[in-house]
Amino acid sequence: MGEELERFEDEFSKYMGTKCAIGVNSGSDALFLALQALGIGKGDEVITVSHTFISTVDAIARNGAKPVFVDIDPKIYCIDVTKIEEKITKKTKALLPVHLYGHPAEMDAIIKIAKKHNLPVIEDACQAHGAEYRGKKVGNIGDIGCFSFYPVKNLGAYGDGGMVVTNNSELARKLRMLRNYGQPKKYYHDFIGVNSRLDEMQAAILRVKLKNLDNWNSSRRRFAHIYDMLLKDADVVIPVEKGYAKHVYHLYVIRHKNRDRLQQHLSKNGVQTQIHYPIAVHRQKAYLNLGLRAKLPITEKISGEILSLPMHPFLKEDEIRTIAQCIRKCRQLM
Repeated sequence: MGEELERFEDEFSKYMGTKCAIGVNSGSDALFLALQALGIGKGDEVITVSHTFISTVDAIARNGAKPVFVDIDPKIYCIDVTKIEEKITKKTKALLPVHLYGHPAEMDAIIKIAKKHNLPVIEDACQAHGAEYRGKKVGNIGDIGCFSFYPVKNLGAYGDGGMVVTNNSELARKLRMLRNYGQPKKYYHDFIGVNSRLDEMQAAILRVKLKNLDNWNSSRRRFAHIYDMLLKDADVVIPVEKGYAKHVYHLYVIRHKNRDRLQQHLSKNGVQTQIHYPIAVHRQKAYLNLGLRAKLPITEKISGEILSLPMHPFLKEDEIRTIAQCIRKCRQLM
């Protein structure tokens, strides 16, 4: 809560083009506090996706609200905007789209639905630092944008960290209090808050790294295009970048009908991969116990096919070529 944080908040808000930026201790808390600032709680519903990191949905449940799941677009893995309105009820209090893997959700359609039904939009941009939708940075399109600075993010700290951005000064004022025990000033508490402060060391590190973010994103995009070129006629589904989007490739995710065997083959050849995410949230034990029911055929299908290949700003072209060759060789073995 010192000078480094104040400067980083100012620099990040200018980078984003928002009026306000509020540093918190994680992306999870950014989402949790965003919902809390909007007054969302017990008995409310929030529409989101099941194909995401668990903290998107946890933020809803931790506030006492009910997550309502919408299936995803099979090409970009973000929320299928054609299926949102059928999920809206009198209990719906917000839309929470996720800009997954670094690709923006289709925000024009989301904002149009939100305005029609008088709903706020919280953007989960925790994997999309610097990504753009029609030339505007994601996180600065809805009412609130949430970011994570977990070390492996496109903009990562040396520990946990997060940020909430908004153009609503009243929401920003409430968020600043919520992150710090509900205090307008020390030892005076207007409401119950939490301890969710971005510490000075992380803020100082992030200030330095922010200056490199666009260059690092450019490297990610260049490496993604090399992957695209080398894998375009391989037996895999490669990522799609929509015409409205500037994808920042937090992850480079392919799909393969025999994903597990491909992953094993790559591992034997020294290529580390991960699955983001092997079990959708609505099928997690924690959420089965809440009695949630959802039919999400696209989400469930791609959960068994997705595979994240190595992606970071410091890859080398020959490493990408080696990975592509391993994938091609696996096709010959099957």
